[in-house]
Formats: sequence, C-alpha cells, structure tokens
Amino acid sequence: MVSRKLMVAWAVLDFLLLVAGVVALALSLTWRAPNLLMNMVLSSADLTVGTILGIALLITFAVSICAIVQRSHVTIGLVILNYTLLIDAIGIIIIGTFVWFYTLQERANFHVLWADASRETRITLQDQLKCCGYFNGTDFAEVGGDFCQTQDFITGLAANISSNFCVAPITAFADMTLNNAFTTVYGFMAIVLCLLLASLCVIKKRQEDERFKRIDAKRGGRGFV
Repeated sequence: MVSRKLMVAWAVLDFLLLVAGVVALALSLTWRAPNLLMNMVLSSADLTVGTILGIALLITFAVSICAIVQRSHVTIGLVILNYTLLIDAIGIIIIGTFVWFYTLQERANFHVLWADASRETRITLQDQLKCCGYFNGTDFAEVGGDFCQTQDFITGLAANISSNFCVAPITAFADMTLNNAFTTVYGFMAIVLCLLLASLCVIKKRQEDERFKRIDAKRGGRGFV
C-alpha cells in the first residue's frame, strides 16, 4: 500500500501546482491593464504566453486529480500525468530562458522599444519617470509635457547624472520585473519536477502492491509466511 507520507507529499506538490497555475494566469491577466511602462516591459505576446502556461498548469492539475483517484492497480492515468508534466517542464524552460536571455541586453532592447514608441508615449513616460531622452538629451527626447517642457531644459540636464535620462529608470523597472518573472517561472519548474518524481514513486509503489497481490492470489491468499 502506498505510504501515507508519500501521498501527503504528492498532495502538497499537486496543490502547489494548482497555485502555480493560478498565479501564472492571474498575473498574466492583471498585467494586461493599461500601464505604459509595464506594457513596454511585457508585451501582449509575452502575457499571452504566460496565460497559456497558467492554463497548461491548471489542465495538468485536472489530469492529476483524475489520475490519482483511479483504482490502485490502474497507473495509466499517472503515466499520462508524467508525460504532461514533462511537456510543462519543457515549456517552462523555454519561457524562463527566453526571459532571462532578454535581460542580458536590456539597455539595447529597450532603446529599440523607446525609438519605436510614439511621441505621445515618450512624453508620457518622460513625465512619469522625470527624465528626458533615452541615453541622453539628444536620443529621442521629446519636448513637451510637464517635465521636459523646453529644449533649453533638456540641453541643460547634467550628462553625468544617469537619472536625468530614461534609460536608468526604465531598465531598473524592467530588471526588477523580468528578474521576478523568470525566477517565478523557474520556481514552477521545481514544483513540476518534484511532482513528477512523486508520481513516479506512487506508480512504482502501486505496481509493487499489485504484484504482491497477484503472487498472494496464486498462493491461495496464504501470504508469504
């Protein structure tokens, strides 16, 4: 019979899988709210991937419930669960690695986004972050809004103070957001792998129990003593 400790461990890990799915889905939906800075850091495509990951984890949780409630001698459900967990793990590795790789060249990556942004978007971000231009006052700086009101004000900004220009606050926010994102995603990997190992243990124990039952049946139910 599968030990109580093993089943408790499996149940805890399965609950954590549910939590991971809810967190991924909730954050992906919440971060879609209109926010220029957040929308620059996490695109609609990024959030769609996060939504898909959350749904995949929730589907895996549903599969796990169907698998664990099957009769002890039936392990096909747990086998299907393990293949599902492997697919989840591959997806998590790809997503987490992509986010991590993007953080390696944040300054250059967000410069492209800054250059592609509309004039109105740049003015709004300049007002929000209290900065003018990206790398310096001549790098796509927009005159207008409440902060960068005149060209003379932009020209007079000290070049040696990084906070005067938008590269510093943008990459600081992006670094915090993206680091938290890929750390959380890799945390999901720990849950998925631990649940995979726990499921393998449950399968092994159920197979052993079934084998002993068959041996016992052949011996006329007399056991091994």
